[in-house]
Amino acid sequence: MSTDPAPAYPVRVEGDLTEPLSRWLWLVKWAMAIPHFIVLAFLWVAFSFVTVIAFFAILVTGRYPRGLFDFNVGVLRWTWRVGFWSYEALGTDRYPAFSLADDPDYPARLEVEHPASLSRGLVLVKWWLLAIPQYVIVAIFTGGGWTRWSGAGGDEYTAAASAG
Repeated sequence: MSTDPAPAYPVRVEGDLTEPLSRWLWLVKWAMAIPHFIVLAFLWVAFSFVTVIAFFAILVTGRYPRGLFDFNVGVLRWTWRVGFWSYEALGTDRYPAFSLADDPDYPARLEVEHPASLSRGLVLVKWWLLAIPQYVIVAIFTGGGWTRWSGAGGDEYTAAASAG
């Protein structure tokens, strides 16, 4: 821990570049990452359900249950370790652990402070009202991508209309 007088932030993400990195390992990391991606796919499905359960728990009690919080942070932590090792950063050659727990010796670390209490009503505002601009932007990007990918962008329609 540092003794800086900097303000304490509730989320801390660190990644220490490990040098020297292998010149050839990046070629096979995609294959080595497949087991992590499979497990993380299931964990992210569980993360979604746990997040919804946490929403209602915060709404009713005003607290984020410690077990749910630790699970969600563990999924984020594992995802960060795999991303730092694989193609998101290629920051280390050290294979990440299959664990939700913090590994202080691993070069990529993520820590989130557990909130002591949360506002019951603010959970509705934060999760829905403040997220609307982001939902609109995501809908624009994914909607545009869908029309291009599916061929619904109008090119076929224009060609068919002019031929008929």
